[in-house]
Amino acid sequence: MSEYGYFLATEEFGPAELVEQARMAEQAGFQALWISDHYHPWNTAQGQSPFVWPVIGALAQAVSLPIQTAVTCPTVRMHPAVVAQAAATAAVMTGGRFRLGVGTGAALDEHILGGPWPPPHVRLDMLEEAVQIMRNLFAGEEVDHQGTHFTVERARLYTVPDEPVPIDIAGWGPQSTALAARVGDGFVTMAPEETLVSHYRKGGGGGRPVSGGLKVCHGPDREAAVRRARALWGSRLLPGETARILPTPRHFEQLDPLLTDELAAASFTCGDDVDEHVAALTAYADAGFDRVYVGQIGPDQRGFFDFYRTKVLPQVQGPGLPGLPGPATP
Repeated sequence: MSEYGYFLATEEFGPAELVEQARMAEQAGFQALWISDHYHPWNTAQGQSPFVWPVIGALAQAVSLPIQTAVTCPTVRMHPAVVAQAAATAAVMTGGRFRLGVGTGAALDEHILGGPWPPPHVRLDMLEEAVQIMRNLFAGEEVDHQGTHFTVERARLYTVPDEPVPIDIAGWGPQSTALAARVGDGFVTMAPEETLVSHYRKGGGGGRPVSGGLKVCHGPDREAAVRRARALWGSRLLPGETARILPTPRHFEQLDPLLTDELAAASFTCGDDVDEHVAALTAYADAGFDRVYVGQIGPDQRGFFDFYRTKVLPQVQGPGLPGLPGPATP
């Protein structure tokens, strides 16, 4: 039985809106929160991008739900030693309700300091080294590290949670999935692909949690919802590595003419058909996901939460499940 959480989009909403959505999510019966970590939105229409860490601090005070970044890149824009401090503080503020989701990132956010954007295999190697640095720091001991990609000199975190912060690793293909299985405390991916889940489990992921996320656009006018989904989240429709290598929202907007309403209608669950929303969620559960996070596209958040509270969540939720497992033994 899967748990169902809400996906907070920092690209689309400001800090106060995100906190209010978290409150509504808890009241509606969602069991956990995801929150994205971006420097830029995907396009100008989204129009926001607050720094995720103070928002997490506000969420810690506003709700009692578990919180996870989906996902943070701890390698280019921010050094892993800094991310470790932020994550440890978030875990303390939430009383252990915080998980750190990490990935190899996108040029959209990570290019801003002017360095090169590494190829995928280098980014994976950087991520693995970053995870080890953060795990060492979570132990509260002084850390010295001279690695291939990072240096840490006599660093120690003094504010740490009772248990190390679990680190879940995002993957979209065989190499990143293998890394998640080898060194992650859990696996994060976006599509309900049973094959990826199977590769993760067989590659060493075992009983560690698998989490996935999707965007929907609830509303009474399905065609209007489709247009809104395409305009705001057309980046989700781009193939291959495109979303990883484009550096600015303007570059994503240049591809808008290639993104049709028909493509959006086939990719997003739009409108107010209960069965379609239930099917979109259960596809993840059927593929073996432990947690499924759904995010509403557009401003009608209250209507979405009312719809899910009364019509969707009662059909997919079982009795409350215990929290996801903690970190793996390094």
